Amino acid sequence: MSHLEEIERAFAEVAGVDQMRSHVDAALKEGASPMQIVESMRRGLSTAGRRYEQGEYFLSELVMSGIMAQELSAILKPYLERDGGQYLARVAIGTVKGDLHDIGKNLVSTMLSSGGFEIRDLGTDVPPEKFVEIVQKEKPRIVAMSCLLTVAMDAMRSVMNRLAESGLRSTVKVLVGGRPITSGFVAEIGADGYGADAIEAVNAAKSALTK
Repeated sequence: MSHLEEIERAFAEVAGVDQMRSHVDAALKEGASPMQIVESMRRGLSTAGRRYEQGEYFLSELVMSGIMAQELSAILKPYLERDGGQYLARVAIGTVKGDLHDIGKNLVSTMLSSGGFEIRDLGTDVPPEKFVEIVQKEKPRIVAMSCLLTVAMDAMRSVMNRLAESGLRSTVKVLVGGRPITSGFVAEIGADGYGADAIEAVNAAKSALTK
């Protein structure tokens, strides 16, 4: 089994930080790219998420997988540091109201930062008014919203409505992502892009800037 496959398995089985780190170090020494390692992590996290939904894992495993993901982000950060120069754009990112999950948001923030974006992290459980306030005051080019819970999807719709009501919708591109989000929902609320994972989120952000 390759080290990339071992990384995927470490996340799928929530094997802990030490085991994951040893496989990541070995993969890097063998010339694996940071993006390949992130993709292995994404597949493993997806498996762990399904096992949690099916009742095979408990919340403690989900929390540990998040700790592992954050640790991996820290390991890869030096490899992902972008060259000096101007940022592509400022991104205001947050997990919407009613949802306290930050694993996905943090991964997307790390990848966007390494992709050349300036990040304004609003945290979790962010009310629609906060997104609108940030757009008014700090004028980001992109607003990125995340959620893991289906019940939080209405909050994304509320943000879109508030941006429209305040006359700010045309001034900012809106990206959404998270486990329950589909391309159909993106079209329904009128968002500008969608990232099924952290890598796709970077592509969606760059694409949104050209629209």
